[in-house]
Amino acid sequence: MKKLFPVGFFYILFFFITAFTPGVMQEFDKVAFYQVMENGSREAIDQAIRKIGAIPGINKDAYVGGLLMKKAGIIKGAMKKLNVFKDGHEKLEAAIGREKQNAEWRFLRLMIQEHAPKILNYRDNIKEDAAMIQANFKQLSPEVQAAVLNYRKQPGALQTLKF
Repeated sequence: MKKLFPVGFFYILFFFITAFTPGVMQEFDKVAFYQVMENGSREAIDQAIRKIGAIPGINKDAYVGGLLMKKAGIIKGAMKKLNVFKDGHEKLEAAIGREKQNAEWRFLRLMIQEHAPKILNYRDNIKEDAAMIQANFKQLSPEVQAAVLNYRKQPGALQTLKF
């Protein structure tokens, strides 16, 4: 007499097939992320933070930290701005602390530091980060390379990156 597989087995099998099949899992869209970093509204930033939170397997702290610091520049209220900035700062710096040689995280920090108000005292790593980005530019993904090159063209960028 043949034994039939329990129904639960098929549910488990279906879960693994759909959860780990390419195209089914949500992927991180770096192009969209850097567009939001460049000129995103508060709503676009909040939406990007939610999307990043739902994506497994990426360093959420670096991306969310950068978005929070960007958001701090466009929200109202001095204390709220400061608290959101500090939260983002902690997340980004923690990510950099874990991956000190990650040139993309350094690029995120460079973008923030070049535009951070002087009163925040968050400008100490500009030259160091620019040097790391330049040294590792060719190892960055094409999406990040495009973001770096596009960033250099923006008004307000200190042009510390020279290619």
